[in-house]
Amino acid sequence: MTMSDDLIARPVDPSGGIPPSAGRRALDIAGALAGLALFSVPLVLIYALVRLTSRGPGIFRQTRVGQGGRPFTILKFRTMRQNAGGMKVTATSDPRVTRLGRVLRRFYLDELPQLVNVLRGDMTLVGPRPETYDLAVYYDARWRWIFDHRPGMTGMSQVRFRDSDVLPPGEEVDLAFYVERLVPAQAAVDAVYLSDPSMRATLRTLAQTVWYVLGFTVPPLRVSGDGNVREAAPPPDTARPAERPGSAA
Repeated sequence: MTMSDDLIARPVDPSGGIPPSAGRRALDIAGALAGLALFSVPLVLIYALVRLTSRGPGIFRQTRVGQGGRPFTILKFRTMRQNAGGMKVTATSDPRVTRLGRVLRRFYLDELPQLVNVLRGDMTLVGPRPETYDLAVYYDARWRWIFDHRPGMTGMSQVRFRDSDVLPPGEEVDLAFYVERLVPAQAAVDAVYLSDPSMRATLRTLAQTVWYVLGFTVPPLRVSGDGNVREAAPPPDTARPAERPGSAA
């Protein structure tokens, strides 16, 4: 798959953006504090395992697009080999990912340090994916509204969108496919929540995230060719482990 000729990098202009409501911010603080206390021991153990099993730092830091397009430094446990090159979009079977990294990604444990980002106010518990600037500059103007919102640790597109819905079997995710096919579909799914980010919708998404991480199937949202979103019928076996979508590195 080759890059489209009309892909042009344009800077992401910063603005005030759209902050979460006071209720959601209170939930963010309470949830982040509770999560850091609950996972304090696993956080230390995972950090030690990352350092012991591969060369490099335990924590991966990267500049991401925050609320209003303003930059922030995201924190994650490192899941890739140090100084690994390649695309900024991480495929499910990316060879750069370490053996431990695959386990951490499978259960989203690599994202636990983002509780610090939530506490700082860089991120929220539920919101759109925190995009890298390397990819954000190629977003079409129609989808840049997503940068108005504070990015989330989880969100509708993380839990209820499947890359396989728009990615043909065996097809490689390159820059053109990502910004022309995946981004519009993800934005359409995120818009379902962001159009009315109520406390009820937030708590429901958090509950679905827990269910999804535990390996149970959450009914995906399908995006049609005209951008409409509908809920797919759940499969007969609702306890089948779900596949984690691809993500930014």
